[in-house]
Amino acid sequence: MSSVVRATGDVVAGALAAMGALHAVWAVTPWPLRTPEEFADTVVGAGEGVPPAAACVAVAGLLGTAAYLVGAEAGVLPAVGPERVRRAGVRAVAGVLLARGVGGPVLFGQLSERSDRFRRLNVRYYSPLCVALGVGAAAVGWRGSSATNC
Repeated sequence: MSSVVRATGDVVAGALAAMGALHAVWAVTPWPLRTPEEFADTVVGAGEGVPPAAACVAVAGLLGTAAYLVGAEAGVLPAVGPERVRRAGVRAVAGVLLARGVGGPVLFGQLSERSDRFRRLNVRYYSPLCVALGVGAAAVGWRGSSATNC
């Protein structure tokens, strides 16, 4: 395994795990923002508060799973299960992140009913982060294999 792929997997898995932990925190508090209203404006771009706790926990679980898949496929976490399934999972993670990153400015652009603050943050930070993590996950998922070997 290439040290670059391993390092990339380490960074992507760490970022996904951190985002998962933050979503878990949001199940009980809008931290690091002060109020649920500020959270809605900054993170969601609509509504009046933090999404339901169950939604935050579900997203946290998905991000944790994504972190594990990328980390295990990159060789930074112990691998469990068939390599074929892990690799397909990492490729799915890459696809979702890339779709969110590329589609985010379109979906949440000037035509949406999202707040101006959210749209600005989405274009500057949220979507580019998703693209970067998606590219990193893709590098891990397609390392040394052909695109048809899943």
